[in-house]
Amino acid sequence: HRRFDYRPKTDPYCQARYTFCPTGSAIPVMKEEDVIEVYRLQAPVWEFKYGDLLGHLKIMHDAVGFKSSLTGKNYTMEWYELFQLGNCTFPHLRPGMDAPFWCNQGAACFYEGIEDAHWKANGTLVLVTTISGTMFNEMAQWVKYDNDTGIFYETWTVQASPDKKSTVWFDSYECSKFILRTYQKLADLGAVFKKIQTNYTSIILFSGEPIYLGNETSIFGPQGNKTLAAAIRDFYSPFKPHQSVREFFVDLFKIIDHVILHHQFYLFYNLEYWFLPMKSPYLKIIYEEVPLPVGSKASFGV
Repeated sequence: HRRFDYRPKTDPYCQARYTFCPTGSAIPVMKEEDVIEVYRLQAPVWEFKYGDLLGHLKIMHDAVGFKSSLTGKNYTMEWYELFQLGNCTFPHLRPGMDAPFWCNQGAACFYEGIEDAHWKANGTLVLVTTISGTMFNEMAQWVKYDNDTGIFYETWTVQASPDKKSTVWFDSYECSKFILRTYQKLADLGAVFKKIQTNYTSIILFSGEPIYLGNETSIFGPQGNKTLAAAIRDFYSPFKPHQSVREFFVDLFKIIDHVILHHQFYLFYNLEYWFLPMKSPYLKIIYEEVPLPVGSKASFGV
């Protein structure tokens, strides 16, 4: 996943049904001698609206919590889509614009408090390590760098087969990956994690070797490939918001026709388009264990 030099301004066309990070605040500077508990937080996606419904499918959202021993204050940090999951996964086909229009930025959100009921009801709130104030402050600097340079949400992992050792063509870039990066940074700073099982959700597409197609200019620009441009727009057209049950089933048939019957998927990744020659089982949602990390430094003895 590519890193970028800066975060571009979002277009006013991109609108979220639910405001991104509504109570967000700056990350505080902790006193060096503070002892801070670090919590693993996990709950079903859209738990606030659907309860445990998506939890039964193991579609989970991840975050990390902190508690200062000096002040007693709690904090939550997470990373998610600026304009909800649908906008990050598929583009808009806007009238008068040849190229698909993407609202696919993701970002970190930090705010005071841990909503215990949200994480405990259908998910996880568990202590994973303890760090010093110094380590927390160093982590905060890393979060700023990570947030400024890793700006686009990517829903899909793409790999060659369900085999655990199969080739990964593209890796996802979403909430769980941010938490894994944060844990690794803390481990590298000296945090020692508890030996507990930690699982994360991945949505995987299965494909033969991807074929590079080009970027927006080379495909949709004045000198672009009109046939390819039309094929990409046709592929994305069924993924628009639905107006009726009948339209939903018509569009669902089109998706099945593209992906399963004709083995086609067009992926937008790092601002470039790729063709995926899809193969069985096409798509799978897994809830897989990823062990807590071991750092590259000795512990600070916290």
